[in-house]
Amino acid sequence: MAPLRFSANVSWLFSELPGLPARLRAAGSSGFEAAEVGWPYGEPPEALARAAREVGLQLVLINTPPGDREKGEMGLGAVPGRQAAFRDGLEQAVLYAKALGCPRIHLMAGRVPQGADRAAVRGEMETVFLENLRHAAGVLAQENLVGLLEPINTRITDPRYFLDTPQQAAAILEKVGRPNLQLQMDIFHWQIMDGNLTGNIREFLPFVGHVQVAQVPGRGEPSSPGELNFPYLFQLLEDEGYKGFVGCEYQPRGDTVEGLSWLRSYWDKRGRPQAGQ
Repeated sequence: MAPLRFSANVSWLFSELPGLPARLRAAGSSGFEAAEVGWPYGEPPEALARAAREVGLQLVLINTPPGDREKGEMGLGAVPGRQAAFRDGLEQAVLYAKALGCPRIHLMAGRVPQGADRAAVRGEMETVFLENLRHAAGVLAQENLVGLLEPINTRITDPRYFLDTPQQAAAILEKVGRPNLQLQMDIFHWQIMDGNLTGNIREFLPFVGHVQVAQVPGRGEPSSPGELNFPYLFQLLEDEGYKGFVGCEYQPRGDTVEGLSWLRSYWDKRGRPQAGQ
């Protein structure tokens, strides 16, 4: 069984450094082979690509633009009336992905409209999401890119987010039926919403294109205090044959580099993946 491959989410890690290029360089200097960025759109893609090349980093994931943050938007994929804006954002994400050599784009679903009843608008929002996902799958296929759906917990992080459980996301993926759309499994969100991580990982891992980790409930490093046993979960991912990246999307409790002791311990025990694994 090959060791897991880890990716630094530089929207979260190395926040003590100004700007994404500096964070990418820090990730490479800390031993990461890969990085991911939530929203890279404030920086020219050439600057990000150059910083990644300098330290031998592969960019493995970006998100579609969030929409109008001042109006509370957090993605547009399932938001009625925002289909044109979603498609414009998708085009921007594809341009960045191509410039960065990044193979995956998280297609953000977005929030239930302010003041709306979730149950009352669920059907309409799913219809919009399915329409947008079919469009996105076609656009991404032309560029050999993969789109990801990430459930985000509505208990703590984002009470209005439309897509909040792996079961809901898997059902939508089945309805769309496109091979270049996959699940994004953030273990932090999955634990908060449903628990049963062993069963859910075994059930849904064949459809997972990317994994992210953080401790629950504090969203700190995997080694920080909390309810998740990450040595067990990492072994489970290995045993189940997961070959993708594991994104470190957590809030460091202190200095990012010092907080990576858990990862250095993993590398000491399991080694690092060889090129091509």
